[in-house]
Amino acid sequence: MSPKNLVIAAAVAVALAAGIFLAIRSTAPAVPASALILPEPEPVPQFSLLNQDGDKVDQSVFEGQWDLVFFGFTHCPDICPTTLQVLATAKQTLAGMGQQPLPRIVLVSVDPERDTPEILGQYVDYFGDGNLGLTGTIEEIRKLTTELGVYFEKRGTEGDNYVVDHWAGVYVIDPDGKRHSLIGSPHVVDNYVRDLPILMDDR
Repeated sequence: MSPKNLVIAAAVAVALAAGIFLAIRSTAPAVPASALILPEPEPVPQFSLLNQDGDKVDQSVFEGQWDLVFFGFTHCPDICPTTLQVLATAKQTLAGMGQQPLPRIVLVSVDPERDTPEILGQYVDYFGDGNLGLTGTIEEIRKLTTELGVYFEKRGTEGDNYVVDHWAGVYVIDPDGKRHSLIGSPHVVDNYVRDLPILMDDR
Protein backbone atom coordinates (compact mmCIF):
# COMPACT_ATOMS: atom_id res chain seq x y z
CA MET A 1 0.00 0.00 0.00
CA SER A 2 1.36 3.41 -0.95
CA PRO A 3 2.09 6.03 1.75
CA LYS A 4 -0.84 8.08 0.45
CA ASN A 5 -3.22 5.15 0.80
CA LEU A 6 -1.87 4.42 4.30
CA VAL A 7 -2.67 7.98 5.35
CA ILE A 8 -6.18 7.70 3.91
CA ALA A 9 -6.76 4.35 5.61
CA ALA A 10 -5.55 5.73 8.93
CA ALA A 11 -7.83 8.75 8.61
CA VAL A 12 -10.81 6.51 7.86
CA ALA A 13 -10.01 4.33 10.89
CA VAL A 14 -9.79 7.38 13.16
CA ALA A 15 -13.09 8.71 11.82
CA LEU A 16 -14.81 5.37 12.35
CA ALA A 17 -13.45 5.13 15.90
CA ALA A 18 -14.62 8.66 16.67
CA GLY A 19 -18.06 7.89 15.26
CA ILE A 20 -18.39 4.75 17.35
CA PHE A 21 -17.29 6.66 20.48
CA LEU A 22 -19.80 9.43 19.88
CA ALA A 23 -22.58 6.92 19.19
CA ILE A 24 -21.85 5.08 22.43
CA ARG A 25 -21.62 8.35 24.32
CA SER A 26 -24.92 9.62 22.93
CA THR A 27 -26.79 6.46 23.89
CA ALA A 28 -25.18 6.01 27.33
CA PRO A 29 -27.47 6.96 30.23
CA ALA A 30 -26.77 10.36 31.76
CA VAL A 31 -25.03 10.22 35.10
CA PRO A 32 -25.54 12.91 37.76
CA ALA A 33 -22.34 14.78 38.59
CA SER A 34 -23.12 15.80 42.15
CA ALA A 35 -25.55 13.18 43.50
CA LEU A 36 -25.24 9.72 44.96
CA ILE A 37 -28.17 7.52 43.91
CA LEU A 38 -29.01 4.90 46.51
CA PRO A 39 -28.82 1.29 45.25
CA GLU A 40 -32.47 0.83 46.23
CA PRO A 41 -34.95 3.54 47.29
CA GLU A 42 -35.44 3.45 51.06
CA PRO A 43 -38.64 4.50 52.89
CA VAL A 44 -38.44 7.60 55.04
CA PRO A 45 -38.66 6.53 58.71
CA GLN A 46 -41.94 7.12 60.51
CA PHE A 47 -42.23 10.50 62.23
CA SER A 48 -44.73 12.98 63.62
CA LEU A 49 -43.88 16.67 63.15
CA LEU A 50 -45.63 20.00 62.57
CA ASN A 51 -45.72 21.85 59.27
CA GLN A 52 -45.54 25.64 59.01
CA ASP A 53 -49.30 25.86 59.50
CA GLY A 54 -49.07 24.02 62.82
CA ASP A 55 -50.70 20.88 61.43
CA LYS A 56 -49.43 17.45 62.41
CA VAL A 57 -47.88 15.54 59.53
CA ASP A 58 -46.14 12.21 59.17
CA GLN A 59 -43.87 10.56 56.60
CA SER A 60 -46.72 10.46 54.07
CA VAL A 61 -46.19 14.20 53.55
CA PHE A 62 -43.36 13.20 51.21
CA GLU A 63 -45.63 11.23 48.88
CA GLY A 64 -46.89 12.59 45.58
CA GLN A 65 -44.00 14.80 44.50
CA TRP A 66 -40.22 15.00 44.40
CA ASP A 67 -38.76 16.68 47.48
CA LEU A 68 -35.38 18.25 48.22
CA VAL A 69 -35.01 17.88 51.98
CA PHE A 70 -32.52 20.02 53.88
CA PHE A 71 -31.93 19.96 57.64
CA GLY A 72 -31.17 23.41 59.03
CA PHE A 73 -32.54 26.28 61.11
CA THR A 74 -33.78 29.81 60.61
CA HIS A 75 -31.06 31.47 62.72
CA CYS A 76 -28.36 29.80 60.62
CA PRO A 77 -25.93 32.55 59.54
CA ASP A 78 -24.63 31.14 56.28
CA ILE A 79 -25.00 27.52 55.14
CA CYS A 80 -28.80 27.34 55.39
CA PRO A 81 -29.79 30.50 53.52
CA THR A 82 -27.08 29.91 50.93
CA THR A 83 -28.18 26.32 50.28
CA LEU A 84 -31.87 27.16 50.17
CA GLN A 85 -31.19 30.00 47.74
CA VAL A 86 -29.27 27.60 45.49
CA LEU A 87 -32.23 25.21 45.54
CA ALA A 88 -34.68 28.03 44.84
CA THR A 89 -32.60 29.42 41.97
CA ALA A 90 -32.16 25.97 40.43
CA LYS A 91 -35.90 25.32 40.67
CA GLN A 92 -36.68 28.69 39.09
CA THR A 93 -34.19 28.01 36.30
CA LEU A 94 -35.69 24.59 35.61
CA ALA A 95 -39.17 26.11 35.53
CA GLY A 96 -37.97 28.59 32.91
CA MET A 97 -36.67 25.66 30.85
CA GLY A 98 -40.07 23.98 30.98
CA GLN A 99 -38.95 21.17 33.28
CA GLN A 100 -41.75 19.07 34.74
CA PRO A 101 -42.08 17.92 37.40
CA LEU A 102 -40.45 20.48 39.67
CA PRO A 103 -39.27 19.41 43.12
CA ARG A 104 -40.55 20.88 46.36
CA ILE A 105 -38.05 22.43 48.78
CA VAL A 106 -38.35 21.16 52.36
CA LEU A 107 -36.60 22.52 55.45
CA VAL A 108 -36.60 20.30 58.53
CA SER A 109 -35.60 22.37 61.55
CA VAL A 110 -32.84 21.15 63.85
CA ASP A 111 -33.58 24.06 66.20
CA PRO A 112 -37.15 23.53 67.39
CA GLU A 113 -36.61 25.74 70.45
CA ARG A 114 -36.61 28.82 68.24
CA ASP A 115 -38.21 27.55 65.04
CA THR A 116 -41.93 27.70 65.71
CA PRO A 117 -44.25 26.84 62.81
CA GLU A 118 -44.94 30.54 62.24
CA ILE A 119 -41.26 31.52 62.12
CA LEU A 120 -40.44 28.54 59.94
CA GLY A 121 -43.25 29.42 57.56
CA GLN A 122 -42.03 32.98 57.10
CA TYR A 123 -38.53 31.68 56.48
CA VAL A 124 -39.33 29.04 53.84
CA ASP A 125 -41.73 31.41 52.07
CA TYR A 126 -38.79 33.76 51.48
CA PHE A 127 -37.31 31.17 49.12
CA GLY A 128 -40.42 30.78 46.99
CA ASP A 129 -43.96 29.46 46.94
CA GLY A 130 -44.90 25.90 47.78
CA ASN A 131 -42.01 25.19 50.12
CA LEU A 132 -42.52 23.03 53.21
CA GLY A 133 -41.18 23.66 56.70
CA LEU A 134 -41.19 20.97 59.40
CA THR A 135 -40.52 21.34 63.11
CA GLY A 136 -41.53 19.56 66.30
CA THR A 137 -40.14 18.35 69.59
CA ILE A 138 -36.42 17.85 69.93
CA GLU A 139 -37.11 14.18 70.68
CA GLU A 140 -38.98 13.62 67.41
CA ILE A 141 -36.40 15.51 65.38
CA ARG A 142 -33.53 13.64 67.05
CA LYS A 143 -35.28 10.33 66.33
CA LEU A 144 -35.75 11.18 62.66
CA THR A 145 -32.24 12.52 62.11
CA THR A 146 -30.66 9.56 63.87
CA GLU A 147 -32.52 7.10 61.65
CA LEU A 148 -31.54 9.09 58.57
CA GLY A 149 -27.92 9.43 59.62
CA VAL A 150 -28.16 13.23 59.79
CA TYR A 151 -25.83 14.92 62.28
CA PHE A 152 -26.66 18.03 64.30
CA GLU A 153 -25.41 19.42 67.60
CA LYS A 154 -26.23 22.55 69.57
CA ARG A 155 -23.26 24.79 70.39
CA GLY A 156 -23.59 27.20 73.30
CA THR A 157 -26.34 27.34 75.91
CA GLU A 158 -26.56 31.01 76.94
CA GLY A 159 -30.18 31.92 76.24
CA ASP A 160 -30.78 32.33 72.52
CA ASN A 161 -27.11 32.93 71.83
CA TYR A 162 -26.25 29.59 70.26
CA VAL A 163 -25.75 27.96 66.90
CA VAL A 164 -26.41 24.46 65.65
CA ASP A 165 -23.78 22.50 63.77
CA HIS A 166 -25.44 20.23 61.24
CA TRP A 167 -25.07 18.08 58.15
CA ALA A 168 -25.20 20.22 55.03
CA GLY A 169 -26.38 17.68 52.46
CA VAL A 170 -29.73 17.35 50.71
CA TYR A 171 -31.90 14.24 50.58
CA VAL A 172 -33.83 13.69 47.36
CA ILE A 173 -37.15 11.98 48.12
CA ASP A 174 -39.14 10.40 45.29
CA PRO A 175 -42.95 10.60 44.86
CA ASP A 176 -43.34 7.26 46.64
CA GLY A 177 -41.95 8.89 49.78
CA LYS A 178 -38.65 7.01 49.52
CA ARG A 179 -35.08 8.24 49.80
CA HIS A 180 -33.77 8.22 46.25
CA SER A 181 -30.43 10.00 46.41
CA LEU A 182 -28.10 12.30 48.34
CA ILE A 183 -26.51 15.54 47.22
CA GLY A 184 -23.54 16.75 49.24
CA SER A 185 -22.02 20.20 49.57
CA PRO A 186 -20.86 22.44 48.05
CA HIS A 187 -24.21 23.17 46.46
CA VAL A 188 -23.99 24.70 42.97
CA VAL A 189 -26.94 25.90 40.90
CA ASP A 190 -25.57 24.54 37.62
CA ASN A 191 -25.12 21.08 39.13
CA TYR A 192 -28.73 21.00 40.31
CA VAL A 193 -30.02 22.24 36.95
CA ARG A 194 -28.11 19.45 35.23
CA ASP A 195 -28.70 16.66 37.73
CA LEU A 196 -32.28 17.06 38.95
CA PRO A 197 -33.90 16.12 35.61
CA ILE A 198 -31.63 13.05 35.50
CA LEU A 199 -32.55 12.06 39.06
CA MET A 200 -36.27 12.62 38.56
CA ASP A 201 -36.17 10.49 35.42
CA ASP A 202 -34.52 7.61 37.30
CA ARG A 203 -37.54 5.69 38.59
